[in-house]
Amino acid sequence: MNAAKGEDSGRVIGTKQLIKYMEQDRVDEVILARDAEPRVTHRVLELARLKGVRVAYAPSMRELGRSCGIAVGAAAIGRLKNA
Repeated sequence: MNAAKGEDSGRVIGTKQLIKYMEQDRVDEVILARDAEPRVTHRVLELARLKGVRVAYAPSMRELGRSCGIAVGAAAIGRLKNA
């Protein structure tokens, strides 16, 4: 994965990528946007509970995206283990 996807910065951005990394047990913590649609974040939250990954919340998708340095909102991000 390249820097644009977030791995080089120690995080992975977006639910699809995040799910892949969680399935590989590479995620230490997830942050979900409070205003993200549950249908989008449901699987991430389910995997986090199953795998014992910490879950935190950001106020909004917009703020979560900004915190990652992207110009669009983000429903979920994950902090990679040993990053």
